[in-house]
Amino acid sequence: MITQFESGWPLRRLRRVRERVLVGPADLFARDVLDAATGHAADAILVEGTIPGMVIGAEASVLPFAALMSNIYARPTRGLPPFTTGWSAAEGPAGRVRDAAALSAVEWATKGMTKQLNAVRALHGLAPVSEMLGGLDHANAVLVLTSPSFDFTTPYLPANVRYVGPQLDDPGWAGEWQGGDDGSRPLVLVGLSSVHQGQTATLGKIAAAMGRLPVRGLVTTGRAVAPEDVSAPPNVQVVRAAPHSLVLRRAAAVVTHAGHGTVLRALAAGVPLVCLPMGRDQKDNTVRLLRLGAGVRVSRSASPDQIAAAVRLVLQDRQYADAAKRFAAVLAEEARTRPSAADEAEALLRST
Repeated sequence: MITQFESGWPLRRLRRVRERVLVGPADLFARDVLDAATGHAADAILVEGTIPGMVIGAEASVLPFAALMSNIYARPTRGLPPFTTGWSAAEGPAGRVRDAAALSAVEWATKGMTKQLNAVRALHGLAPVSEMLGGLDHANAVLVLTSPSFDFTTPYLPANVRYVGPQLDDPGWAGEWQGGDDGSRPLVLVGLSSVHQGQTATLGKIAAAMGRLPVRGLVTTGRAVAPEDVSAPPNVQVVRAAPHSLVLRRAAAVVTHAGHGTVLRALAAGVPLVCLPMGRDQKDNTVRLLRLGAGVRVSRSASPDQIAAAVRLVLQDRQYADAAKRFAAVLAEEARTRPSAADEAEALLRST
């Protein structure tokens, strides 16, 4: 299914997402949430906030519930560029007009989906909403799993939105890493998507780029690509997975597709990035990174020489590492002073 979402014309991809995630299975998602809440005698519910059917089920349960957003704030909102566009924050009247026009276009494009979702809401005894993600207004909280200093902000965020910081733990399948120290050559971590985005050829180009540099390269292919499918020069190790939190303690740079998790883990470690966004939210994450000055962007179609030049730049020009370290301090301060996702979940339970 993920493969189908990543191929074909944009309108065809949107249709597949509508039919298989957002609208088509909305009633099934809602019933799954309700069954799970009943079967486990739940006191409160946490659901993925961008899947309307899950939000419908949580609301219909009449239990306290929070909706999670696993990266930047994705709901179409006044004062924010639309999710997945990769646009910078609006500047001046022209930028505000751009965002307002885009918001109107999104509302028009999703009007039919909102109507279909309202039919599902009616099945569960819920009042209609005026937009596709309008059910989020009925959540006790919407927990955005990123830093407010990383994301773009707007005074028009709903009152129940809480930024609770990025989740920096490694996934359970990350495995171990036995990399040794080599002070003579900087370590460059390469990590693209852990699921299918047609990234095998791009991984090969990045590995070839590492062969043009006096570095040690560590390429993590994730679960979608077999390590043996990536040809690499002698100074590059290719593995299925490694705990990025450990590798980043020694890394001098990261080359990535700019998935939210990889970007925020690198920033939290004070490591600059070279971003090759491929889709989804990756352009959005890249433009936020560029605003911080903590990395550079390269086209996915770039040659190995162009990728090598970008890596050389972030290794040699201290401004990128300095910016990453400054933002690492911001993230650390937010983690000390702002409520976390766990804090918000406990508050949700206390409301029962």
